[in-house]
Amino acid sequence: MELSRAKQIIFDAAKAAGLEEYEIYYMNGASLSAEALKDSLSAFSCGEGGGISLRCIVDGKMGYASTELFEETELADLVRRACDNARYIEKEDTAPIFAGSESYAALNLPEYTPLTAAEAKAMTLDMQKQIYACSEAVTDGTQAACMSSSTEIYLCNSHGLELSNRVGLSGVYAMPIIKVGEESADAFEFALCSDKEKVATIAKAATDKALAKIGAGSVASGKHNIVFAGSQMRSLLSVFASAFSAKNAQLGLSLLAGKEGQQIAAECVSIVDDPMREGSPMQTHFDGEGVATYKKNVVKDGVLTTLLYDLTTAAKAGVASTGNGKRGSYASTVEVAPFNFGLCPGSMTEDELLAKAQNGIYVTALKGLHAGADATTGDFSIESEGFLIENGQKTTYVRSFTVAGNFFELLKDIDSLSDTVDWGIPGGFTAFGAPAVLVRDMSVAGK
Repeated sequence: MELSRAKQIIFDAAKAAGLEEYEIYYMNGASLSAEALKDSLSAFSCGEGGGISLRCIVDGKMGYASTELFEETELADLVRRACDNARYIEKEDTAPIFAGSESYAALNLPEYTPLTAAEAKAMTLDMQKQIYACSEAVTDGTQAACMSSSTEIYLCNSHGLELSNRVGLSGVYAMPIIKVGEESADAFEFALCSDKEKVATIAKAATDKALAKIGAGSVASGKHNIVFAGSQMRSLLSVFASAFSAKNAQLGLSLLAGKEGQQIAAECVSIVDDPMREGSPMQTHFDGEGVATYKKNVVKDGVLTTLLYDLTTAAKAGVASTGNGKRGSYASTVEVAPFNFGLCPGSMTEDELLAKAQNGIYVTALKGLHAGADATTGDFSIESEGFLIENGQKTTYVRSFTVAGNFFELLKDIDSLSDTVDWGIPGGFTAFGAPAVLVRDMSVAGK
């Protein structure tokens, strides 16, 4: 059934039921992936799926219902189910169905052409071949993979608002396992691309990472200058990003509650949420409630300028939504979440950052982040790996040490940032990014 026909069936049923405020949200996705082990494909999958949901206001309460079945009776029955669900809702802080923003930005999405099954299989096998060609130390267990996915979203409501978006991305990863003598090491490298020429580059980068771990040493316990690689700083940011949610602040689950307008980080620190970040394949000009999204300074020169709001939390606080009402799927309720959420770059190259640290540790891996971190208090104690920094240079690889601290204190203690932001793999429309950062005198538990 065509989406336009499905919309008409639901709208007709909503009007017949006497509803005045209602909204349709449609999401459909297609994906394929291929994995290789040794010299052959070990897995391949492809699929397409999605569904449609209805939100409606009944006696001041929001009711939800969703389905994957596009049949006339099922679509019409969404209205009855949503109305029934609204009657069981106890909370009274329901936001209205949004009438629409004054304007919506134009997207500048990078060109996307979905990979065919043949292309995905060929790229995966080529990646695996390239990894093995990088070093004789590459051994069994080494993996390569390729993926491609696309998402289509459509939102419309009883106020006449009608919005749509279509995005897609492709990526490859290499995970070599190295064995030298009795010692083994592994590494992971991922890149968003569909360019065959980048396969060799990614294979070599991953293999070099694994080889660098052979012969790893240890570090002494004590206070050390720490340079977090951009990939690891963004991982820390992702764990503690929930603190910037107005919903968590209103529930007493964030130490940032009541701190808008206050200094919460070093003056060199700014954090931006940019739903339309240039170069990102996952851009959106509207959120899960139909509110226009926009680039915003969440932290500017160390000052918390705003938390992230959806319509419900914004109404509670007496402010406007920041366009951060997000839906993970067509059947999901609205949650507060960031989009492209990242620390802004500094002015130093990474080599200059290491030179400024002089002596310390360059952290390239944080293990068990979610188990070793408390997003509410900000405390973390995490097993780590990386390189010693000696006289401003990376030297010996070191592992099995623990870095401990508090995220909110870490933001205040950032000394300097590198000039290049490392962006992670998007999870839906959310991605995290950060440059490398220098933090002095952090607690380290080593030998």
